[in-house]
Amino acid sequence: MCFIGKMGKTAEMGNETTVQEFILEGFPAVQHLGKFFFTLILLAYSVAFTGNTIIITLTWADYHLQIPMYFFLSNFSFLENCFITTAIPKLLLIFLWGMQKISFLGCLIQAFFFLFWGSTGSLLLAVMSLDRYIAICNPLRYPSIMTRKVCFLLVIFCYVASFFVVVGIILKVSMLSFCGSNVIKHFLCDLTPLTHLSCSDTKFFESLVFALAILVLVSSLIITIIAYTNIIIKIVNLPSIKERQKAFSTCSSHFIVLCLLYGSSVFIYLKPNQAKTFDTNREAALVNTVVTPLLNPFIYTLRNKQVKQALRNVLYRIKLARWIH
Repeated sequence: MCFIGKMGKTAEMGNETTVQEFILEGFPAVQHLGKFFFTLILLAYSVAFTGNTIIITLTWADYHLQIPMYFFLSNFSFLENCFITTAIPKLLLIFLWGMQKISFLGCLIQAFFFLFWGSTGSLLLAVMSLDRYIAICNPLRYPSIMTRKVCFLLVIFCYVASFFVVVGIILKVSMLSFCGSNVIKHFLCDLTPLTHLSCSDTKFFESLVFALAILVLVSSLIITIIAYTNIIIKIVNLPSIKERQKAFSTCSSHFIVLCLLYGSSVFIYLKPNQAKTFDTNREAALVNTVVTPLLNPFIYTLRNKQVKQALRNVLYRIKLARWIH
């Protein structure tokens, strides 16, 4: 590994120059509009973080929402907050003050958490799909299958599986040599632009990352597709129009989130010739880290009667408490 502990851009090691810090390129084409994009992204980040926090609070404050579907949703909202907090603050600093430098260690830490929260979220979405499948296709057995213990173990599995996959990847990255350019063509330390800077042979590593991406993304996507195919068949065959509308309303919001998240993730990590598509990867990552998290709270609250009712109940209790005091 070419990393040396003290701070600085590069260090001489014999005749070889080693990289000790990287420069995140960000979006150079619009950097002159930095303050405008800083304000826009800060607003989106604040709304997304607040919206997810409200969902988490409502889930634990209202007993009507203390069921598996909302247990998973609150965990997903927590993951979304962690995911955007890993990437967005550094992007804001780039736009506002041009603070593009990041240490080697800092880059590895950001890459780890970005991949960890993202892959955990993907697995959790697959679990949420299974939850909806059992609820709609096997409603009588649903309470006995999706017990509190099973829900807890499924969430733990998502975290543990993602941890072991991602920590292995980051350890491999830490052993690569970086002795050329230190400019990462991205606004965060993602794997593809980072490994592209390595002067080591990365063919095996790239194949490994691709295989693990297939393992996490494609496996969870297949589970989701199978679950929703069966859900759609079940909904279409329901005798009552009212029943069909009710079943569809509980799944439509989840389905929209799935399309947004899986669409951008598959585009970034599962396409050939990655080195030639850094610009489009940046844009897709921006959708993943800004647009999708911003829409999620609105999709889950505005399209969900139970969440809206829980929000009204909490607001009513707050007003009542103020009136009493």
